[in-house]
Amino acid sequence: MTQPHEESGSTSQPETKKRGRPIIAIDGPAGAGKSTLAAHLARRFGFLNLETGAMYRALALKAIENDYDFDDEAPLMALAAQTRITLEPQVDGNRVLLDGMDVSRRIRETDVTSAASKVSVHPHLRAWMVQQQRTLGEAGGVVMEGRDIGTAVFPDAEVKIFLDAAPEVRGSRRYRQAAPRSHVEPTREQNSARQSPDPMTAEQQRLAEEIILRELKDRDYRDRNRAESPLRPAADAVVLDSTAMTLDEVLGRAEEIVRSHLKA
Repeated sequence: MTQPHEESGSTSQPETKKRGRPIIAIDGPAGAGKSTLAAHLARRFGFLNLETGAMYRALALKAIENDYDFDDEAPLMALAAQTRITLEPQVDGNRVLLDGMDVSRRIRETDVTSAASKVSVHPHLRAWMVQQQRTLGEAGGVVMEGRDIGTAVFPDAEVKIFLDAAPEVRGSRRYRQAAPRSHVEPTREQNSARQSPDPMTAEQQRLAEEIILRELKDRDYRDRNRAESPLRPAADAVVLDSTAMTLDEVLGRAEEIVRSHLKA
């Protein structure tokens, strides 16, 4: 990663250019299912899936490991200048390397997710990240998902989808992803090795889901109200609300959107 430029906080828009292959931009709030959709569309249309949010997560992880203050932008910029983040597209997503170490799983954990949201509010850091992301996708033939791909990173993307859902639905999805599979009976050896506590009661599960929902709403507020590139649909984006849709319905509708734009 190159040296950040602290003198400019703007994310000037790139010149519109004719690409050999299009860019599919997927934006939306946390928990909407952007990663799942991006991976599916990349496989379906033979594109690369570049999950730009992983860059913020990787930097946030390094900040956590080095005990940095998420509210102080200047040290974070300096940290970024000494950080090497590599995205290696895979069939089912991205392999994320932080200074050569595979952190693909670690950056999905709750503390990193929360830290990434706090890190991403800084305007100079976002401007620098946008330049990195443009470099990754400027040739086209990619699906890029994040918070501001269609508004700041590639406002000239050929296809723009804003994937949304009600906070309660997104929170419930996040809880199910994080919760253990209680319907699978562990073996005696697994129980012994894990030494895990007893399964949560219904009340404990309700409280845990409430915590996830509260954290998600807090993140929504930060994302929608940050000074640089706030979360919002691009003017020419197709808003896809998945609140009352099944996963298959969402994937099918998104495919229709992509095909209709590519024919235009």
